[in-house]
Amino acid sequence: MGTVHPAVDGRLRTFIESQHVFFVATAPLAGDGRVNLSPKGVDGSFVVVDEHTVAYLDITASGAETIAHLRENGRITLMFCAFDGPPNIVRLHGRGRVVTLYDDEFAAWAERFPERRGARAVIVVDVDRVSDSCGYGVPLLDYVGERDLLPQFMDRKGPEGQADYRRRKNRTSIDGLPAFDDDPDPAPVAG
Repeated sequence: MGTVHPAVDGRLRTFIESQHVFFVATAPLAGDGRVNLSPKGVDGSFVVVDEHTVAYLDITASGAETIAHLRENGRITLMFCAFDGPPNIVRLHGRGRVVTLYDDEFAAWAERFPERRGARAVIVVDVDRVSDSCGYGVPLLDYVGERDLLPQFMDRKGPEGQADYRRRKNRTSIDGLPAFDDDPDPAPVAG
């Protein structure tokens, strides 16, 4: 049986901040739209801001489902699982918003994260429900380390290459919803 908590504090905050990976789920309003579930996990890419606010650094990647869904309806759930130590699962339900690298407040949000290479946004979540459950069904896994492929890939692309990549791959969701379209002076997308 799960327990609902009034805030992200104490034991829950310590647990969340010690996880190497977390999962983000969003969905469009359309009943036939695709639900998205994404793993996240670059160390230092998640912060608990206060008892009802969390944020994570969103890195340029091949899709932009979370951004599209948040822009459409704001609904988001984050899940943290204990893959080592005592079993536990924590879910944070809330409303998310996208602060892109072109927004004035981006720099203030981004400075909370030690690794920012390839960042396209910060996802800020106002948490309205915090719950945990046993996690007995989650397997034990050993953490070996971080993959360093994505930061290096973004370094090779450089700022212009990253912007071009976002223009080509992040403008719409797989269901056609507007996603990352804030690049200034967008160039035409070659077919």
